[in-house]
Amino acid sequence: TAPGASPAYDSTFWKHWGDGQAELCSYDLRTMRYGDEREGTAVAIFVTEPFSNAVRVKSDGGREKGDEFPVMKLNLVKDFPTGVYDYNMMTSTFVALTSVNDRPAGTTTKVSFSNQEWCGHVYHQLLFDRDGVREQLHSYFDGEADKSGTLPTRVGGISEDALFLWARGLAYPRLKPGESMTVPMLMSAEHARLSHKPVAWAEAKLSRSKQGSSIDVPAGSYDVETLTASIESRTWTFHVERAAPHRLVKWASSTGESGELVGVDRMKYWELKRGGDEQALKRIGLQPRGPRTP
Repeated sequence: TAPGASPAYDSTFWKHWGDGQAELCSYDLRTMRYGDEREGTAVAIFVTEPFSNAVRVKSDGGREKGDEFPVMKLNLVKDFPTGVYDYNMMTSTFVALTSVNDRPAGTTTKVSFSNQEWCGHVYHQLLFDRDGVREQLHSYFDGEADKSGTLPTRVGGISEDALFLWARGLAYPRLKPGESMTVPMLMSAEHARLSHKPVAWAEAKLSRSKQGSSIDVPAGSYDVETLTASIESRTWTFHVERAAPHRLVKWASSTGESGELVGVDRMKYWELKRGGDEQALKRIGLQPRGPRTP
């Protein structure tokens, strides 16, 4: 694959990702907040969906011809305690699996982020259009309450929120082993929230290791390759399973966050919503939430 190329969403891709199930991965999460390291849990949900270009949500059909296109969705959920109350954060990243709005396959079409904790909650949305990135922010906090606007696009630009997909070869750009490239990168909504900075473009260096290595995590031992993304003073490191489907085994950030794979399975989780179905969490190494848990 040439440097900077889009992933190949071919028959091999759809044989795995078009089976109507989602891949659920659980991780032991460590992150820094208020100067202390926190231990929590992260869950990454990878699934393909039909998407509406007009309203940028999952399509249930019946819209105008040409409106619908396929996406890979990643819901990344992070829960960790800070004293008596938890942080509950979720980022949804939608990568187009075909060219749309004059943007190539493999690029981000939408990001939405929400953060809930006992002080209040925040919702931040970014829509990637042909001529700009539409931004909406709704926040409990003074100075942020309700904001909207449009950010410029950058040629070849990618979203930091898509890095967890990029590392697996599921998002633009594809690199050969041993290659690096520099691209414009839009700051993640989560980083903007925790650093109290507006979302902005920066230059990022992406790299893919030439050689593989072995790594041990709670889920077992894996042969992995390593990919990195350096954005200004921050660096992401991703250890990804070398064999298909290239599951994310471990990640770390220079900000002090890390995640290690605990369990993974494929399931139609949206059907598992009845009493007793919570036992399916054990398939990904998690336990049902106990009584009197905040």
